[in-house]
Amino acid sequence: QVQLVESGGGLVQAGGSLRLSCAASGTIFAINDMGWYRQAPGKQRELVATITNRGGTNYADSVKGRFTISRDSAKKTVFLQMNSLKSDDTAVYYCNLRATTTAWGIKFDDYWGQGTQVTVSS
Repeated sequence: QVQLVESGGGLVQAGGSLRLSCAASGTIFAINDMGWYRQAPGKQRELVATITNRGGTNYADSVKGRFTISRDSAKKTVFLQMNSLKSDDTAVYYCNLRATTTAWGIKFDDYWGQGTQVTVSS
């Protein structure tokens, strides 16, 4: 069973920084990518950033230059460093894992963390 444990959310003033962490555990054979999504009240969940098994990264336009995604492959952990936070960044942030759990897996399945609240005050 795959589990994702998130930490690092909280309340911060505009212009401040937070660092989110997400550690994956359980039966994981191969990881395709890991990433972060967020969902604000009344809005649809949106992609924030992803990092592939080769280290390639992808960011939403709204966070480019402010957020940095990184990983510790050996520990199956992904991080999101969030700088220059704005009120628009307020949302529940979800860790995402795309992985196979068996050697004979045909496709990568999606796994999600429980979400961590990030609130940016002005």
